[in-house]
Amino acid sequence: MTPIKNCIVNKNTTNNPIWLMRQAGRYLPEFREIRKQNQDFIKLCLNEDLSSEITLQPIKRFSFDAAIIFSDILMLPYAINQEVKFEKGFGPKLGNLNIDLIKETKETDFTNKLKPVYNSISLTSRSSLLKNKDLIGFVGAPWTILVYMINKISPKKNLTDQFFNDKILLSELIKIIERFLKLHIKNQINAGANLIQIFDSWAGLLQSEIEEFIYMPTKNLVEYTKSLNTPVICFPREIKNYKNYCDIVKPDVVNIDYNVDPIYIEKEISIPIQGGMDPKVMLTDKENLKKEAKRYLDIFKDHPYIFNLGHGVLPETDPNMVDYLVKMVKDY
Repeated sequence: MTPIKNCIVNKNTTNNPIWLMRQAGRYLPEFREIRKQNQDFIKLCLNEDLSSEITLQPIKRFSFDAAIIFSDILMLPYAINQEVKFEKGFGPKLGNLNIDLIKETKETDFTNKLKPVYNSISLTSRSSLLKNKDLIGFVGAPWTILVYMINKISPKKNLTDQFFNDKILLSELIKIIERFLKLHIKNQINAGANLIQIFDSWAGLLQSEIEEFIYMPTKNLVEYTKSLNTPVICFPREIKNYKNYCDIVKPDVVNIDYNVDPIYIEKEISIPIQGGMDPKVMLTDKENLKKEAKRYLDIFKDHPYIFNLGHGVLPETDPNMVDYLVKMVKDY
């Protein structure tokens, strides 16, 4: 059994597995070389050979216990006929929302459009570098995908003023999103992913109607993933009440963000915990990094714990600091 699955299934805490969100990406010089030659981000995600190579780059460099497939949560709106592009220095920009066009999306067309992603997972899963390691597939949570599709750009702190104006559209769209997310999860598992992570990057934006937009749609995805005999990790970033979330949604593992008190989490939540440390700590020095990483390891020493961050690795991170962190966690 792989270290992460062992932590989830057997609640083994003698060794803390480690992987990092965005471990395959912009902080690695070998990734930047590929990116220089491949300016279109969506096309890069759909290049099965390159996306597999990128997924394995941090595994070659560091002794991570899992690889996470190089892709993006916005492949979902792309595959259901909303234009998606990434602008350098700005981030994602989505085209106008045409609900009739989205409704016309057939499941076979969706699968065919994302076939290179599934081929990449299949190719990566066969790599000798992943012997005794997990391969994580992922999706955005229904709420976060809805935010991008309606907002059309990253909301940062606020949703557009008109976001909640058309309740019928929101209700209809989130059901469509949920249906295709289930298909995307199933296709990733069939291709070779043995864990799924659900990223709810904008969970913290919602003050009310959390039941309707976060709890229930995500719970449906969690139950569906479990029905496929695959463990599921949820990351409801900056949600106000992690305990409520876990009690209702029931993931196998919850990833916490860096604004939450890990001592409270350790006391209140019984399921395995992942993450928590602020990625900005990686931009300091080794002494501070060791102190902060050890703080999380000490707090969760008697609790099933997967070491990770409270958000993705920052682009300006020195790979030597990542190497130091991995060795430190494994020696703990």
